[in-house]
Amino acid sequence: QVQLAESGGGLVQAGGSLRLSCAASGRTFSSEAMGWYRQAPGKEREFVAGINWSGIRTYYADSVKERFTAFRDNAKNTVYLQMNNLKPEDTAVYYCAAGGVNGRDGSYRYWGQGTQVTVSS
Repeated sequence: QVQLAESGGGLVQAGGSLRLSCAASGRTFSSEAMGWYRQAPGKEREFVAGINWSGIRTYYADSVKERFTAFRDNAKNTVYLQMNNLKPEDTAVYYCAAGGVNGRDGSYRYWGQGTQVTVSS
């Protein structure tokens, strides 16, 4: 059974940083894309970042470019999201996704349970 376990969420002040981790178990994703999505209260889930199987190619939503960085460690079957200069509008539940084709939005087959990120002003 495939499981994606996110960690690293929490409460942080605006301008601060957090690093999210997503550890996959049940199968390896070293040849597939992984990504991050988020859903704020009252809003639809949106794509945040994606990374291809090798980690060479990354994709970001315009709202997080230059602030967020996705990277992965295939030996640990884990993907990360480094979030810097956080803003109150980044407050959301962040979901890990795996089994994608190239790291762009869409086509992910597996999803984590989510981790809450709250940014206070």
